[in-house]
Amino acid sequence: MRRGFKHIRISLLSLALLALSAQTVMAQDARSVVEPVIPKSCTILSAELTAANNRLPDSAESRLDTARVQSALDHCTPGEAVELKSDGASNAFLSGPLNLRSGVTLLVDRGVTLYASRNPRLYDKTPGSCGTMSAQGHGCLPLISVTDAKNAAVMGDGTVDGQGDATVIGHSFTWWQLAMAAHHAHLLQSCPRLIIADHADGFTLYKITLHNSGNFHVVVQNTDGFTAWGIHIQSPTTRGLLALNTDGIDPGNSTNLTVAHSWIDSGDDNIAIKTNVTHMSVLDNHFYEGHGMSIGSETYSGDSYLLVDGLTEDGTTNGIRVKSNDSKGGLVHDLTYRNICMRNVYMPIALSPFYNNTPFESFTDPNIPGDRIPDFKSIRIENVMDLTPGNVLIAGKDANHVTEVLLNGVTIRGIKPSQVHAQFARVEIGPKGANFTPKGNEVTVVHVKAETPASAWSSCNGKFLPMQ
Repeated sequence: MRRGFKHIRISLLSLALLALSAQTVMAQDARSVVEPVIPKSCTILSAELTAANNRLPDSAESRLDTARVQSALDHCTPGEAVELKSDGASNAFLSGPLNLRSGVTLLVDRGVTLYASRNPRLYDKTPGSCGTMSAQGHGCLPLISVTDAKNAAVMGDGTVDGQGDATVIGHSFTWWQLAMAAHHAHLLQSCPRLIIADHADGFTLYKITLHNSGNFHVVVQNTDGFTAWGIHIQSPTTRGLLALNTDGIDPGNSTNLTVAHSWIDSGDDNIAIKTNVTHMSVLDNHFYEGHGMSIGSETYSGDSYLLVDGLTEDGTTNGIRVKSNDSKGGLVHDLTYRNICMRNVYMPIALSPFYNNTPFESFTDPNIPGDRIPDFKSIRIENVMDLTPGNVLIAGKDANHVTEVLLNGVTIRGIKPSQVHAQFARVEIGPKGANFTPKGNEVTVVHVKAETPASAWSSCNGKFLPMQ
């Protein structure tokens, strides 16, 4: 590989508690990121509602906590937190949209759940826009907005629940059922997202559990500096339900991001990096149901300098996924994936210019019209073990857009030659090898000497843990 890979050190504290080595690790986030610290509380608000079996009574919708929580956030001193705590049997807050201020933390205590109201009118961007299907979509405000605010945070051992599985007031459907109806109608749904951070430099999520968002859980855009550390995302929390478009974390047009020591089980991409994201680190995380560690589908402004190190994927549809097509593509380069364990993954590696709005890639070009051609360069995949067989796709669009990838220590147990799909690719095989060989139209395979990965690699023993 001719391109250099920029490695910048990131300090990780409390590694003994996380059963990790005490060394620093190389990362793409240019900041020195350490475990966040919960600030002192400026105000403590006591719960007045009681949830049972993860449900509030319908009468709770007339007792919203929005005003008192927002007032506390508005009057909190920067550097301090508004704390939500239980009070005897009272364990819940119910709110419409909230806005975080610069330097202020929303702290949700263990045993407390902040629920999103089921009233779509509270989330309207324009009158009647939320809870609808249209060609545009996105007619809803999120539950939590962080806009033009620096160093805000959501922290604590408690839960924020979007109630995506509950019936929307005034309708007979849930948010997720609306999403499915829109999908079948080839339209876009307007369902509330849980958290949107926009121009929110230094935004932090720490320990918090996020459940059942009506749409994406966390969106970060136009931001320099985002940290998610030790968080837990799960949708649906009731197995058997279909939680469409409930991505875990979606950054776009942002730089210097770290997602570390977190657990993501979602109804769509676990992480989906949108266009114009640079210098991001994804360190020591666990993914469960979902579409995997994704870039795209929008890459028209480019994406670069990503490090994924220490990832376990258990039952995702995809493992390492870079997806785009001729209507959305651009240059994606300098990506490093290493020390990754997978099992029961349909497509462990998908470097695809064939994206066609499906959970996993087709193996042939759908010929979507456009002049934004995907171009994937300088991708390193090292120390990857998949315990079960799955498909591999390594594809470039044409001879002018050849995908370039290094495979070094990559094993997919039981993989068959028929499961390896490739075209317009230059594949370098490092000294640790790969147990499959890509073949196809305009595919070049070269054996090279590669530098030793910066972090140690042992095995996948003990890596697959239950969702936490």
